[in-house]
Amino acid sequence: MEGKKHMQLSNKKWDLDYFLSQRQEALKAWPTGAEVDLDEGIAYQAAIPQEKRFVSKLKEALAEGRTLIQPRAGVPLVNEHIVLLSHLEQEGEADLLPTTIDSYTRLNRYEDAQRGIEESKVSGKAMLNGFPAVNHGVKGCRLVTSALKKPVQVRHGTPDARLLCEITLAGGFTSFEGGGISYNIPYAKAVPMQDTLLYWQYVDRLVGLYEERGISINREPFGPLTGTLVPPSISNSVAILEALLAAEQGVKNITVGYGQCGNLIQDVAAIRALEKQTKVYLKRFGHEDVVVSTVLHQWMGGFPADEAKAFAVICWGSAVAALANATKVIVKSPHEALGVPTKEANAAGLRATKQVIMMLADQALASGELLEREMAVIQEETDCILERTLELGEGDAALGTVRAFEAGVIDVPFAPSRYNAGKIMPARDNHGAVRMLDTGRLPFTDKLKDFHKAMIQQRADAEHRGVSFQMVIDDIYAISKGRLVGRPH
Repeated sequence: MEGKKHMQLSNKKWDLDYFLSQRQEALKAWPTGAEVDLDEGIAYQAAIPQEKRFVSKLKEALAEGRTLIQPRAGVPLVNEHIVLLSHLEQEGEADLLPTTIDSYTRLNRYEDAQRGIEESKVSGKAMLNGFPAVNHGVKGCRLVTSALKKPVQVRHGTPDARLLCEITLAGGFTSFEGGGISYNIPYAKAVPMQDTLLYWQYVDRLVGLYEERGISINREPFGPLTGTLVPPSISNSVAILEALLAAEQGVKNITVGYGQCGNLIQDVAAIRALEKQTKVYLKRFGHEDVVVSTVLHQWMGGFPADEAKAFAVICWGSAVAALANATKVIVKSPHEALGVPTKEANAAGLRATKQVIMMLADQALASGELLEREMAVIQEETDCILERTLELGEGDAALGTVRAFEAGVIDVPFAPSRYNAGKIMPARDNHGAVRMLDTGRLPFTDKLKDFHKAMIQQRADAEHRGVSFQMVIDDIYAISKGRLVGRPH
């Protein structure tokens, strides 16, 4: 970001003139940036009917206590992408639709993405693993969003999503996923945290500008992070920080997310704690008018290759979403272990999910001692992390985030980023809940550290082995072998 050096990072709403000066540069990153006209983009959004708007659907689901279903999907060419999403809308009965962006676009490598488009046209095969929205520009995006009946969200994994956001919002997408932490630490190796937070302040300020002009766009921080044994308090802390950063720039509709870990009680507790604490922290910083919804991501780890067994994993995630009363669930496909699913397999995952959710629509998980304890632990841990983060930032969530990662106060397991401490080590307890073998430099109380130690020890005793890293390895491969806890043979 040119001018980034002149901009001191802080969690303060960007001045409009500063934003507009940054905008000139962001739009020049690829020729299609010239297609974006803010006033025209806002006028285009204003004409989109309510039933095709993400915010309307989420508000309806919140009011009715329903869980909506949404797949992941994206192919390189416009017409094929429309065919794919139409299939998921009709045959898959999806409530909400995605557009998953390709890997080159995520890294701002638009020339490579263009080559992938050309090769896809020649070969008749998808040569990119998603939809290169920047290359297709505003016109290409509008062809997609106008061809569908359901709202469409941009899903990606981009540390610098400024141009992508400009083009897709002007292109009629009504929700934009990601954040400066969740689309950096799990996805990039060498992008400084300060840079991504500034890039994402730009995204949120743009969404805030649309909001000021009467167009409410949904924003969704990416909950699962690395998707592998992430302790709930870590992912919840990140989601809450990204919600605070977005709200400061004027975002009014936020979906906070969580990736299923596998233990029913812990997963339900995590979603409920996340919703509750997000609202508490938003209120604390004066953002009482933000509508908060939740999303559960079905199992993000290894899947069984056998289709029937894969369906079982999908249905388990669906049950968790329904019992946690998540506002929506991101659905996996039975071909998860094999790579990119066919549209038929993707639709089958959606229908299986919908069936489970409908069957559980009138059921609730009774509050009990275990659930209450788990919620209390998650909330206490999250508060420890967030309070220390805010303390490090002297009350400023953006500065605090940078310093918290430097200090290992926030630490994401198995993340590639060199700006992540990588000191914590998670493993499952005897009941499959995610605990910590090593709490690294997390600012937990002695009581919390002892709790984790005791829970892991309980498992070691049951398995007649010492507490070791081998547990972690066993746990990572367990689901693909048909178990949750990686027990020794």
